[in-house]
Amino acid sequence: MRLLRQNPDGVDVIIYASNVDPGAAALSVCDVPAVEPRHVGNDEYAEFALDFCRRHHIDVMIPPRRLTALAGRAADFQAIGTSLMCSPLAAVRALTDKVATYESAGAAGIPVPPWRAVSDAEGLREAVEELSRTDEVLCIKPSGEYSAFGFRILDDRPLTLATLLAAPQPLASVEAVAGALRRAAEQGDRIPELLVMPFLDGPEISIDCLSGPGGVLLAGIPRSKQGRFRLLLDDPTPVAIAERLIRHFELAYLTNVQLRHYHGNPVLLEANPRPSAGLFQTAFADVNLPWAAVRLLLQGDSGMTHPPRLGRCLAVAEAVMEVTPRAINPEPIPAEPISLPAPSVVRSSGSVPVGVP
Repeated sequence: MRLLRQNPDGVDVIIYASNVDPGAAALSVCDVPAVEPRHVGNDEYAEFALDFCRRHHIDVMIPPRRLTALAGRAADFQAIGTSLMCSPLAAVRALTDKVATYESAGAAGIPVPPWRAVSDAEGLREAVEELSRTDEVLCIKPSGEYSAFGFRILDDRPLTLATLLAAPQPLASVEAVAGALRRAAEQGDRIPELLVMPFLDGPEISIDCLSGPGGVLLAGIPRSKQGRFRLLLDDPTPVAIAERLIRHFELAYLTNVQLRHYHGNPVLLEANPRPSAGLFQTAFADVNLPWAAVRLLLQGDSGMTHPPRLGRCLAVAEAVMEVTPRAINPEPIPAEPISLPAPSVVRSSGSVPVGVP
């Protein structure tokens, strides 16, 4: 939100933010808050978003979630005067399914780790036996878009005092996971497809990307973590992998590619067809990626005059800011429409990731 407001063109931006949680932090710092419907299907959510944008004259919608509901509706949004910042539906569907992501990326020559898809106890045991090596730790996680939910490191070793007293980790034995899958099958529960793969070495590298329609990478900023420090890496290797992936899936506007290492080589962990929660850190590369994406969407020109300045180290410290408590009105008062170019108003529906470095 701060990057959109502090845009280099001096455009006056009004931010509409929506969330299913009335207490979401983003709703306290946006200009106009709104509450979204909870537990609705894709069609119903898309109709809610279209109606919201129509009534409030939204110029740009930046959705960080429910992408499968919205990606195929760009023409419908355009018909009411709203530009939807989203990659093509086919790319969104592929990248919200890790099995589909690895299959497609691997076939395109993008480095991926070894993996096996399982959905029952027997398949789990076979995958573990096939992938196990004496010096390798395995993990399991859902193939779909579950964030870190469902992730476990597979560890059959007996609990030691040192492990007990150490920081907790998401550990589970193979037999414990197999038992959970077996019981779920016996009870008739739906079991999502699960990935078994090596637990990849860090540090994780997260590449925030800006690309034009058709998958043309315009900027890639690789970030890594080192304790309380964040490094903006001046390394062309992760950017080259991200560029191949973005071109292959034809990703557009703001996306994020995550890499880890397998036997010393960077491989794809996952890719998100949406802006990352850590996108605000890219401001320290002396670029404004959110505003560049808005310009690219509306005018076909990012307005970026120089490449990102990389090779920087950032320190992460806790910060506190005061906000004004207010009741969340699910139907804000409509505002008068104003269009680009500057001075103008850009209205964005959809909750926006907010972070304070």
